[in-house]
Amino acid sequence: MKLYSHPFSSYSQKALIALYENGTPFEYRSLEEPSANAELASLWPLKKFPVLVDSGRTILESSAIIEHLQIHHSGPVRLIPDGDAGVEVRMLDRIFDNYVMTPMQKIVLDRRRAEPDRDACGVTEARGLLDDIYAWLDEHLTDRAWAVGDTFTLADCAAAPSLFYADWAHEIPATRANLRAYRARLLARPSVVRAVDEARPYRRYFPLGAPDRD
Repeated sequence: MKLYSHPFSSYSQKALIALYENGTPFEYRSLEEPSANAELASLWPLKKFPVLVDSGRTILESSAIIEHLQIHHSGPVRLIPDGDAGVEVRMLDRIFDNYVMTPMQKIVLDRRRAEPDRDACGVTEARGLLDDIYAWLDEHLTDRAWAVGDTFTLADCAAAPSLFYADWAHEIPATRANLRAYRARLLARPSVVRAVDEARPYRRYFPLGAPDRD
């Protein structure tokens, strides 16, 4: 089984956290390597990552990769529960991807553009969306250890990299104590620690400047 990903990529970290949670063996095809990039292009013309290749099957998108892992390479940590809890896990997964990761990436990618091509209005909207979702998540996390109760799930795999980088791009206010504490719990989780540590050599890629606090 091969995973094409980059250590500094938020969506790559999401898939890596799931793999590390269960100690699932795989070959890490880091996209720092030109040969891995060429292989990725042959597998997926859009060249988005992560991409998993398992027994001749190519699995795209981090959420689908994690679902595939649970079906075909299950381990002691069940990241997607059955029934209503599974629905909530998938809902929170989409919330973190769409309403934390996406506006965070808008802010970051805009900074990489040449000054004349920047979208100040779009960045303002992205920051406003982050403020709104920070408020919603802060309330949602009241009396919760993890995104969906007491168990670490797919939703937390999505939350860890999205909140990790979002706080760099648009800091979570001190008034959002539940959300800040949740982010701290995520960053103390061994699987997340491993993913973050593997990304440290590439912090120069963060165009806003990586803070020293993490």
